[in-house]
Amino acid sequence: MNVRDALEADADALASIADSPTDVMRNLVHDRTVRVAEDGSHDPNADLGNTQYDGSDPEDLLGFISFDAREDTVHVTQLDGTNDACKRLLAEPVRFAERESMAVEVLAAQDATAIERAADELGFERRGRGPRFNGAPTVRFRLEPASYSTN
Repeated sequence: MNVRDALEADADALASIADSPTDVMRNLVHDRTVRVAEDGSHDPNADLGNTQYDGSDPEDLLGFISFDAREDTVHVTQLDGTNDACKRLLAEPVRFAERESMAVEVLAAQDATAIERAADELGFERRGRGPRFNGAPTVRFRLEPASYSTN
């Protein structure tokens, strides 16, 4: 699995994974830190050739994460993908936060098993309910700077 910075050319693939409009995902790539996980067998230098997508193909991407830092916390704004991709991608903001002595916070839909599993495996603590998104309840996970030495 290869993790890299997302490119504007990934917007169609990200939109497919997130079930969001391409323009929204294109803006996300510009406004936040966005990383993608792709199948390690894919040659990133290969010509994309005949594809219905302008850039990367959703079949090449295993998941993505977006996050930003405000004050003393890194906020994960979106995370989606396979179980392994979610864990690997969630480790990205954790590394950043560790270097900056910041906390990390993740909100996950209650049925987002891959995100919950990744958060648990990386040492996040459940901090109760988060806000509702589109009427669906969320669970709040938080990792404090003091927890980094144990991971």
